[in-house]
Amino acid sequence: MAESNSFMSSIDALMIIFVDFMWGTPLVVLLLGGGLFFTIYSRFTPYRYLKHAVQIVMGKYDESDDPGQINHFQALSSALASTVGMGNISGVAIAIHTGGPGAVFWMWMSAIVGAATKFFTCSLSIMYRGKDDNGETQGGPMYVIHEALNSKFRFLAVLFSVAGLFGCLALFQVNQLTQIVRDEIFIPNGMFVDSAMTGNLIFGIFVAILVAMVIFGGIRRIGIVASRMVPAMVILYLFAGLLVIFQHFWAIPSLIKLIVVDAFTGDALLGGAVGTVILMGVRRAAFSNEAGIGTEAMAHGAAKTQEPIREGLVAMLGPFIDTIVVCSITALVILATGVWQSSEANGVTLTAQAFTLALPGMGRFLLLASVGVFSISTMIGYSYYGAKCTSYLFGTKWKKHYRVFYVITLVIGAAISIDAVINFLDGMFALMAIPTMVSSLILAPKVMKASKKYFSSLEKEKDIDIYPK
Repeated sequence: MAESNSFMSSIDALMIIFVDFMWGTPLVVLLLGGGLFFTIYSRFTPYRYLKHAVQIVMGKYDESDDPGQINHFQALSSALASTVGMGNISGVAIAIHTGGPGAVFWMWMSAIVGAATKFFTCSLSIMYRGKDDNGETQGGPMYVIHEALNSKFRFLAVLFSVAGLFGCLALFQVNQLTQIVRDEIFIPNGMFVDSAMTGNLIFGIFVAILVAMVIFGGIRRIGIVASRMVPAMVILYLFAGLLVIFQHFWAIPSLIKLIVVDAFTGDALLGGAVGTVILMGVRRAAFSNEAGIGTEAMAHGAAKTQEPIREGLVAMLGPFIDTIVVCSITALVILATGVWQSSEANGVTLTAQAFTLALPGMGRFLLLASVGVFSISTMIGYSYYGAKCTSYLFGTKWKKHYRVFYVITLVIGAAISIDAVINFLDGMFALMAIPTMVSSLILAPKVMKASKKYFSSLEKEKDIDIYPK
């Protein structure tokens, strides 16, 4: 047992070194700086077409005979099923616990520039779609690199796919769902008191069976399920969060000030480490809204459309819904209740304590329901990403094998430590971001050329209201 613990400690130490190296200044600059470049390079044009983006999502431009597998709404729902998840509940708590309230500000900044990043990456996912070995149209960073760049960049497509195969395992989601079920159901009812591991494994098996029932149906079934679950889960969580915020409405201005001031001083951290605040905010934002990581481009790349810019606009809505709205609700609940200062808890447990304190009796059940829907929907969405990476590397016949592997890892994720999970996934996300951002920066002029043509056509047709220039 001692040798096993020593081995695991060594693995954890190596993972920390790997993650700290990957999430150094260069990657932060690549994500934040790249997003800022996309924002300025596009001259803020996409932001002016938010109304048009909503019209697209609502089905105004859907054509059943367009290439692709799912409609715009299902594509956005599939992407949100992966992004609006435990990153919004547990990830925000981890960001505040590790980086202080100021980390939330840098999550906001990442989301704002991340909207422009998604516009470019997801437009490219439609613009340069490829075909798998079954001849079916596919999109995503690996296909963008394969179709648009010459062979010397092909290794980036392989790097993205390998990292995506492992980075899109839903270890974090099942781990945190198991944690809250253990804390809120098992322990209060005296279940598995003598063997927490047994309880974790049993619950992990239950979740694995539930997820398997959906994911073996492919992206069409995932899109249908996600389009029904995502709106419901967002509304439920916002309802619970707003109940808490209204209780502390008088404190909101001071909490916003705390977030902004701490973002540039790091006073909430020992030693005032501003760099740690920025790093934690960017890391958790990347895990939350996935802008620049490339996963979202795989979902939007399956949309039924012949117009790349149209899907780029749809994708741009994601960070606003995910980070600016949902993550902000979580952050304000945690800060308003004060649990971030009074508790040593981390992750979903910290968020659960905030809701329980603010809404005695009802809060824990509302959060438990939200966590259940959030995490299950993300597990469903992530399975598609990993299967797509597997298909690119080894062929479509390996998709079923990957899904079996994916389901098995849900059981493993329910039993291992949260630190090991976060470090592993952060490392894989960093590896995915490099090919996604590099290829998008190289191909940015292609997107701008297409967007000028598309927006010019819209203005001539007067299909939408354009804000005054």
